[in-house]
Amino acid sequence: MSNSFSAPVNRIAAGARLLFSPRNVVFHDGRSVRRMRLGRGAQSAFVGAAAVVVGFAGYGAATATTQAASAAGLTAAPHNEQRMASMERKLAHMQTRVVTIRKSAEQHASRLEQRQALLAAALTGVGDEKKLALATLKIDPTGDRLAAFALAPFGKVEQRQALLANVALDQLQARYQHATQEIRERGLRPERLVKGRKQQAAMGGPLIPAASAEAAADLNADAQFRSLFMTWKKLDTLEQGVISIPSVQPVAHLSFTSNFGVRSDPFRGTAAMHAGVDIPGPTGTPIYATADGVVNHAGRQGGYGNLIEINHGKGITTRYGHLSKIIISDNARVRRGQIIGLMGSTGRSTGPHLHYEVRIDGAAVNPIPFLTTADYLLAAQDRSVGEIPVSTTGPAAQDATGH
Repeated sequence: MSNSFSAPVNRIAAGARLLFSPRNVVFHDGRSVRRMRLGRGAQSAFVGAAAVVVGFAGYGAATATTQAASAAGLTAAPHNEQRMASMERKLAHMQTRVVTIRKSAEQHASRLEQRQALLAAALTGVGDEKKLALATLKIDPTGDRLAAFALAPFGKVEQRQALLANVALDQLQARYQHATQEIRERGLRPERLVKGRKQQAAMGGPLIPAASAEAAADLNADAQFRSLFMTWKKLDTLEQGVISIPSVQPVAHLSFTSNFGVRSDPFRGTAAMHAGVDIPGPTGTPIYATADGVVNHAGRQGGYGNLIEINHGKGITTRYGHLSKIIISDNARVRRGQIIGLMGSTGRSTGPHLHYEVRIDGAAVNPIPFLTTADYLLAAQDRSVGEIPVSTTGPAAQDATGH
């Protein structure tokens, strides 16, 4: 054995001899005294046995502690599960509130956008009726405090829109009154343009219960924005009918050699009814359609010579006579300001001119009021067809239509 290894062993052995050196132990049992000598081997055996006892005692104590801790853990487990379940319920509730607030915010934003579209339509006259109808629904307040706090900024927008709605409603009502006045000045009843030639009392349609979603939407309508929408719809319907009204000049430079009504016949010199106005000009002067419509007739017709008759709807037609050339054909669709022919002197005529008529339900009416159409009706017609404004003069109208 090497010196490096034997030295520690020798020290341990010396310590053991010192610790377990032979000892004399005296016992007194109350009657006599006994002496016992314990050698090194006996002491070593005793210490080993004591160590085993202490070891088992420690193991028992550790086992008891572990069992107690385990029992405590089993007791705490149900409590922890309850806490976890409670936390999960609270989290689910918070998530539900967040979803509710988000949906409410989306609904508010959508309703505000719809109302903004209605306000824009009230000013421009252009809008989709079905989409704008959604703007009439109420914006329901929320009872949730957190949701109310999150949606508070929308409230300011709603207030501004409510103020604008009052202004827009006043403007719509003024425009409607102006439109009806302009229409009456031309010998037309507004009801004709809104409801057509015949007013029928017939009714019908599928049965929709009062408890249906459609009825609920009507009951949930916001009074202010519903009034705004209904006024816009009424004006829009009227302006759609205004398209039928002749509203531009049939020639670029307007003058008259003969007016509407009873006059002295240029051929016989006797009193005769003149169903239109005569507008003079050089042969070949462009003639323009005075309103949108469909050509009823384009060809020769008695004293009119070469005649074009255009049906504008709502029982309104116009006639253009004595033309030197017809540019369009029967059943063709024409636009306001479109060139339809050239001025001439065909038929019963004393010289180049345009014989221009306006008829309502087949009866001739004075064309003069239709030749001095207010700018408002022109603007209304442009809004109805979604186009840029067309000038009241023929050449400007020609340029606008690309001819």
